[in-house]
Amino acid sequence: MARRGQRPRIAALAAALALLAAAVWAPCASAAAGKAAPLALSGEEQAYIEAHAPLRVGYVQDRIPVSFTDENGALAGISRSIFDRAAALTGMQFEYVPLPSGSVTYDDLMALRLDLITSVEDNRQNQEARGILISEPYLSSRKVVVARQDLEFSYDAPHTVAIVSGSQTLKKVLHEAYPRFSLQEYESITDCFSAVDRGEADLLIQNQYIVEYWISKPAYEDLKVIPVLGMADELCFSAMVDFTGAGSPTEAEGQLLIGILNKAIAAMDEEEIGSYTIQAIMENQYTYTFGDFLYRYRLAAGIVVLAVLIISTLVFLLLRQRVRSMEARADAKAKGQFLSTMSHEIRTPLNGLIGLNHLMAQNLDDRERLAGQLKRSTVTANYLLSLVNDILDMSKLGEDKMELEHRPLDLALLIDTVAAIEQNGMAEKGIDFRVESALTAPCVSGDETRIQQVLMNLLDNARKFTPAGGTVTLKVWQTPGEEGAVYTNASVTDTGRGMSEEFQKHVFDAFAQERDTVSKGNQGTGLGLPISRSLARLMGGDLTFTSEKGRGSSFLFRFPALPAALPAPRGR
Repeated sequence: MARRGQRPRIAALAAALALLAAAVWAPCASAAAGKAAPLALSGEEQAYIEAHAPLRVGYVQDRIPVSFTDENGALAGISRSIFDRAAALTGMQFEYVPLPSGSVTYDDLMALRLDLITSVEDNRQNQEARGILISEPYLSSRKVVVARQDLEFSYDAPHTVAIVSGSQTLKKVLHEAYPRFSLQEYESITDCFSAVDRGEADLLIQNQYIVEYWISKPAYEDLKVIPVLGMADELCFSAMVDFTGAGSPTEAEGQLLIGILNKAIAAMDEEEIGSYTIQAIMENQYTYTFGDFLYRYRLAAGIVVLAVLIISTLVFLLLRQRVRSMEARADAKAKGQFLSTMSHEIRTPLNGLIGLNHLMAQNLDDRERLAGQLKRSTVTANYLLSLVNDILDMSKLGEDKMELEHRPLDLALLIDTVAAIEQNGMAEKGIDFRVESALTAPCVSGDETRIQQVLMNLLDNARKFTPAGGTVTLKVWQTPGEEGAVYTNASVTDTGRGMSEEFQKHVFDAFAQERDTVSKGNQGTGLGLPISRSLARLMGGDLTFTSEKGRGSSFLFRFPALPAALPAPRGR
């Protein structure tokens, strides 16, 4: 069977995960589903659909968020959204059949009287396999490696790979691509993860979306994720065919069914499929069990005490370093003001941690109360850590020790990632979050981490100071620069409280916070904007703003960069 054209890859969101909001994407997906009219099908295709209602679809049950059985016993995930959309476009009806765990043979599938199987990988082995016909890919992703943190991964090393039993084509793909790998089969994905965590296997190889779900389990916190170069994971539907010629479905029926599905897939654009992907990821975040809670906080009291000591020492060293720097670079009044403000900012969360530690020592037998106090201590410690990180960035910037990377980066993907991270917080607060992007040079050379840091600071501020029912808009566009460079402009506009004219004079001062906003509970270090402007200027750009009290603010982050090309993935 000839190799078909690949659909463009859908960006992975991590993560992230950041970071994302299904409540925002779900209506988008529903709206998209209502836009397109039913497909124009031939008389033969319509007759097939009428004669085969419903079509029986087999699916693997533990591939969250791609395909799995939900709490109601029904197929759920990205594949279900694609099937629902295909049904709306073609008039097809589907009946979903969960496949048994473990190894499933062709005879097993035929015995279940299946017409289709979902989430089948698009590779040469499946294309050439007898008894199935492969559709065009409906979901483009990639394979990733999960390994212990201490593993030195190499494509040429004799690693032991944990795979789910029944993954026949994956076996062939891995044997051809990495002949030195040895394969060890396990009954489920969770068994594969446990085998790697225990050291029985060196690594497992699986779809990135599925890995992102399971890697959130606290028991797997010592595992790392490594992208697999040159190994895409494009998922398709496969039609069952009785290749013996003695039964049904026939080759002709399979070809007809695949043709209808290909038309439905072609009618769905990247944005629509992306919305289904994000929605499935966000609606199916890993949920902590009681066992996870016990594992996570088994040494909580000792960790909190140790964290206080370490952070206190780090803060002291940073304070001393900052004082020395200020002695050389600022006058005595500025130094005193900085130390006074910083001491106050640090003392508050430190006192909170010490108090919570004392309360936890008194409530070790009260699990419910201890859990609440641990949660509060984690929030307080995270705030203190963010304060320390901001102080460290300020120290580097003030001493001209901050160095920026200049690597090719995908601005379009970066913007999508930042927007996805912010969606959840915006939705929870009832804010209408809008993103507008027009890029003439989607790939440029720059420091991806620092660009994202500035955008996140601006969006976080906009969210904090915009009430429910307000609007926050991220708009990104590019303009020509000098000597072949382009200027990327990113504006963050909100309809929040705005700033007084007096405070606008100090908005980029360290620890500056307008009094009435602090009183309303908008906790922050007051270092985000000074750091963001310093980073923007270090990039050769700037950070400016306009604001009106009671009507909102608008910040413009602008930086020049040379267009670049992202490196192509290494082929097998």
